[in-house]
Amino acid sequence: MEANGKNSDGLPGSGAKDGKDDAFIERLKVLVSKVGSANALAKTAGISQSGIQRYLNGGEPSRKALASIAIAGGVSIDWLAIGRGSPTDTPVEPAGMEDYAFVPLYDAQCSAGDGAWNENSKVLTHLSFTRYSLRKKGLTPEHLSAIRIDGDSMEPVLHSGDTVLIDHTRTTIEGEGIYVLLLNDHLYAKRLQSSFDGVVIISENKQYQPVTVPRDRLNELEVIGRAVWSAGWL
Repeated sequence: MEANGKNSDGLPGSGAKDGKDDAFIERLKVLVSKVGSANALAKTAGISQSGIQRYLNGGEPSRKALASIAIAGGVSIDWLAIGRGSPTDTPVEPAGMEDYAFVPLYDAQCSAGDGAWNENSKVLTHLSFTRYSLRKKGLTPEHLSAIRIDGDSMEPVLHSGDTVLIDHTRTTIEGEGIYVLLLNDHLYAKRLQSSFDGVVIISENKQYQPVTVPRDRLNELEVIGRAVWSAGWL
């Protein structure tokens, strides 16, 4: 931090003697709490966990990192950088981010255990992906959304608290894959497999037994989409 209260990128700081912008650190902690954890914020912003920890300890983010963190937390850059405005203000996509697509993360819980579903789900924040990486996977941002896992039945592939990206165009079971499905008013992330008897719902955790939805009850099973990413392509 320079003596004039600005960092090397020209961003305003507190000018604190110890070089830390305590107000910025507190705003960053707000985003950590909002997203769920420092690791989750790092994953969503596309930066390293050590980077987030460094900023929480007083390190100065680059302009690009600042923009990515603000977008991941669903706040304006002005609020995150200098506290101008409110964290509830609608964020504006910054210039220079045209190569990124922003996918909504909903607060609907996706159970990998007993099941949970929030009918009044809202957008918590947006996840940033490069448009190039999505094109390589044949994905379009308009057909994607994300939700969080709750439960342990898909461990070790998916852990409670993990975020999964859903491709809503893939509602037909293609071989065997992990899908987000709605059954008995509950939302699940499970491995689905077609069989002669119907559709087998499989948990990765062997403590949970497979469940078969018979063919005459397949109308009760709604495939929301295929899970394609969770901190890495699936």
